[in-house]
Amino acid sequence: MTTPHTSSYIVTGMTCDHCVASVTEEIQEISGVTDVQVDLASGALTVTSSQPVDDEAVRAAVDEAGYRLA
Repeated sequence: MTTPHTSSYIVTGMTCDHCVASVTEEIQEISGVTDVQVDLASGALTVTSSQPVDDEAVRAAVDEAGYRLA
């Protein structure tokens, strides 16, 4: 059994639940991602994956959703 990897980030620019859904959808497209948690109030993004996720892949996915990593 593999140990899950968890990475945390801060996303800026989100203002509503639609923003959260957009970020979540883009992050879920990254290979190996098994869970995405986004907190609108704090901007916290927690990515759980079966393998280490490249920070640049996360940044690109957040950018694609229209937001930025802090």
